Amino acid sequence: MTSPDGATPQPNRPPVQRAAAPGATDPAPSGPTPTRRRRDTRRRKGPVRRVLTWVGITALLLVVAVLGYATFEYFNLSNNLQRSDVLAKIHPDEPNQPGLASDTNILIMGLDSRLDLQGNPLPQELYDAMHTGDSSIGGMNANVLMMLHIPADGRQATVLQIPRDDFVDYAGCYRNPEAGTRCDGKIKEAYDHAFREREADLANTPGLSAQEKHRQARDAGRAAQILTVEKFLGNGIRFDHWVEVTMVAFYQIAQEVQPITVCLKQDTKDSFSGADFKAGKQQISAEQAVAFVRQRRDALGDESFSDLDRERRQQAFIASLIFQLKQRGTLANPARLNGLVQVATRNVAVDNGLEILEFAGQARQLSDGKVTFYTLPIEDYIQGDKYGGWSNRVDVAKIQATVKSLLDPGREQTAAPTSPATGPGATSTSAKPAVTVVNASGVEGAATRALTALVEAGYPRGGEPTTGPLEAVTMVEYPAGQADAASELSLLLGPSVATVESATLPANQLRVTLGSGFVLPAALDGTPTSAATPGGVPSNPATPGAPTTAPTPLTPTTVGTGGANEDTAPSALTAMAGGAIPCVK
Repeated sequence: MTSPDGATPQPNRPPVQRAAAPGATDPAPSGPTPTRRRRDTRRRKGPVRRVLTWVGITALLLVVAVLGYATFEYFNLSNNLQRSDVLAKIHPDEPNQPGLASDTNILIMGLDSRLDLQGNPLPQELYDAMHTGDSSIGGMNANVLMMLHIPADGRQATVLQIPRDDFVDYAGCYRNPEAGTRCDGKIKEAYDHAFREREADLANTPGLSAQEKHRQARDAGRAAQILTVEKFLGNGIRFDHWVEVTMVAFYQIAQEVQPITVCLKQDTKDSFSGADFKAGKQQISAEQAVAFVRQRRDALGDESFSDLDRERRQQAFIASLIFQLKQRGTLANPARLNGLVQVATRNVAVDNGLEILEFAGQARQLSDGKVTFYTLPIEDYIQGDKYGGWSNRVDVAKIQATVKSLLDPGREQTAAPTSPATGPGATSTSAKPAVTVVNASGVEGAATRALTALVEAGYPRGGEPTTGPLEAVTMVEYPAGQADAASELSLLLGPSVATVESATLPANQLRVTLGSGFVLPAALDGTPTSAATPGGVPSNPATPGAPTTAPTPLTPTTVGTGGANEDTAPSALTAMAGGAIPCVK
């Protein structure tokens, strides 16, 4: 098997890149209605807030297209999006379940296809700008797979990103004329195998246009991908909605909102994706944005750069854009908003049941930046799987236990996250900075409880608890030279805690600001860990030959802070906080 550029396929963790031949290309990266929260009368729910919510809904492709900016624009978007009833067909009249299924789950599929939604090639100038070859490259693989989980009670939203090359059992067997019948394989390829099967079945069907055949084949791919991801995640999870986008949508949306601010920990370069960036915060163009989210090699000596780092790039880009748009003004231009609508209607497909305007008013945590991005880990890389390709070996039982611990509304954090600087179960032996706590959560007594717990954990008291204006995100502020100490404290407080450098803090002092939705981890407040399955979530049948003891959920490690000791190993469950501009490699 060869890659799209004609070379032998690269592993997910490749050696240092050699110079690419001219024209070489790299594969592109590859839920019931929630209750309404009490309205925050301090904030005006204007058009930008609705736009921001759409960013969260569509995640990777950032379809920030107007969501009711005006009545005309809303109906223009809602009525012209390509829709499909495939979800109703695969889950007909399925009753709501307690636990996870009472929240809203959305599957975001980013396709590797270089075609539009009707199956037509794109203009050559788009291929050139995106460094993606031509219409013959990419196939119909779902190279980006994200589960967006919106709790019904307004708590922190969660994005789970699944590595595209995880080798899994499919929800069914698909007869791909080019690859044979496949019942397992890379998770991203479930879409393509089912698409090819349906496409072949319809090839000689009279009375169907090429466009209709393509539409039906894509519905087959969508059904296979949705069911396969549900099977992989387990826990009785069902997707209430899905969003499907292609690279061209990402590029054209980036054109409408450019420049976008991102942050990198180090200089990096990659001729396959076109990436060429310096360390630090910088503003990038739409063309650079495509390279930023596609890079998975580094020519400057970082041999650890991998496909999972590319996924964290994608998450960082989403978080950065949400943060930027929240500053207001970016989308105040009606011409830009209209342009975003046009991009969405040409390049985005959604399920029939996704009522965009209604959902935008309900999922406010997205526009508030109250979202945590997780990259699900792998065990190791398979250099030559049963089909001769490169793939990821995963422990499905461990993944499903971890997903339950992250998403189940009845389960709080039961252990402090692992600090990458000290290792599992260890604590720092250096003197800890003094800590002050500001209560910006709106919950009476939260700062006092948090400060008491931190003092008991060995942090000196830097002052009495205070109260400040409501904030969406919990953060740890630190003075120059205390980034590692701030990262360690943020890990102790939870995976969605951001760190921010402050020029006003005295040396050797940290300030914790508790944001809306903050919950003190059980490891700090002494809450006992329960082994019971809360929420009434049905457990999966045991796999024959599998261990009878339940696997231990993984503990998240925070990334995106820019710290030198962040754990980005493939086997690490990484967590990146929204509400700021993450700094990644």
